[in-house]
Amino acid sequence: MSAEDKANEVSADAQVQEPTPSSPDNDASASSDSAGGPITLFFIIGLAASLVLGWVIFPQLLYSKKKQPVDFNHKLHMGLVDEGCQSCHFFREDGTYSGVPKLAQCMDCHEEMQGDHPEEEKFVNEYMAKDLEVPWLVYARQPDCVFFPHAAHVKLAKMDCVTCHGNIGESENLRVYEANWITGYSRDIWGKNIAGIKRNSWDRMKMDDCSECHQKNNVNQASVQTHKGGCFVCHK
Repeated sequence: MSAEDKANEVSADAQVQEPTPSSPDNDASASSDSAGGPITLFFIIGLAASLVLGWVIFPQLLYSKKKQPVDFNHKLHMGLVDEGCQSCHFFREDGTYSGVPKLAQCMDCHEEMQGDHPEEEKFVNEYMAKDLEVPWLVYARQPDCVFFPHAAHVKLAKMDCVTCHGNIGESENLRVYEANWITGYSRDIWGKNIAGIKRNSWDRMKMDDCSECHQKNNVNQASVQTHKGGCFVCHK
């Protein structure tokens, strides 16, 4: 074999073994594909963490929790009274609503100990004996700008207390009172579900719920026509 033939053979082998140079576009595409997986995973984890933080943890931190000064057994008392809720939560002669019972209403039955329950002892010794009103925490207290006429709803519309307050008359204990750290309002106003979803009419007490009930019962237009104040009938 001549020197020229050997040189050609070596050149041919070199061409076969020489790697094909890669283009910049191919390198960028491969790099992008390898980075896409971690980025997608990071996004999914971040989204899940945000949802947990915003929908589960934050609502728990937003509300303070307090126990009522004295526990109260509605079911027990409902069995002893004649007029149901209105035996304690009644209307005065001028039509105004009495709201939470005062100490004087409890005096006839609780001036002395009734049984040996610890909450009864606490009520008599710390409040009744000292003539101090119980600082009850009102679950349904509305903002100061809202005037809610109980008489219009109970007397005129014949609404049952359960519609707004739920089956509290069947409860044997008072639940924990939750108040918004920012507004100071009870959690019962906004409702337990941060998304505003409700299953019962008493799950929350927002303006949307009032409007929904008024429209459902066709009282919206009537109230506006009757009261020239319009929105200011309820918003003072």
